[in-house]
Amino acid sequence: MPGINALLLGYLMYRSGLVPRWIPTVGLVGAPLLIASAVGRMFAGQDQLVVFAAVATVPIFVWELSIGVYMTFKGFRPSPITAAMTPTLPQRGAVP
Repeated sequence: MPGINALLLGYLMYRSGLVPRWIPTVGLVGAPLLIASAVGRMFAGQDQLVVFAAVATVPIFVWELSIGVYMTFKGFRPSPITAAMTPTLPQRGAVP
């Protein structure tokens, strides 16, 4: 499930453009590796794939760390969809 979650969130972040493109790209590269590692551990056993599982986890680690740090310090980029929703205050002296 973490691989599928990373795949869906990475796709949505990439399409929305709310964060820099390199952050979801790392997630979209790492998610299939994590899924392949989990499937390999289920069917082939854990002994043969320990190194692959460690290598497959690195992109997801970088992605989760970078998205967390970016969101903490920068937040989302302004979106044209949400920018249209912000109410504008009437100017003084303007007749509605």
